[in-house]
Amino acid sequence: MNFLIWNIKNSTMIDEIENQIFNREEKEIPTSVIGELVMDKLKSVDEVAYVRFASVYREFKDVSTFMEELGKLLKK
Repeated sequence: MNFLIWNIKNSTMIDEIENQIFNREEKEIPTSVIGELVMDKLKSVDEVAYVRFASVYREFKDVSTFMEELGKLLKK
């Protein structure tokens, strides 16, 4: 993907996540909620980035857990 297009998509994604957070009108947002918002957006923007982020965020312990997540992506 062209770097400029990738950068624009990321900026848009970040803006959308920030808007979702601000619209909650809560004083504090748990990091787990922010992590899920990021994963939801990444899944629709860049599947490879989603899998990378999910593997760290969800702390995949083994290859089978990683493969389960890939399977969910492939079924869509």
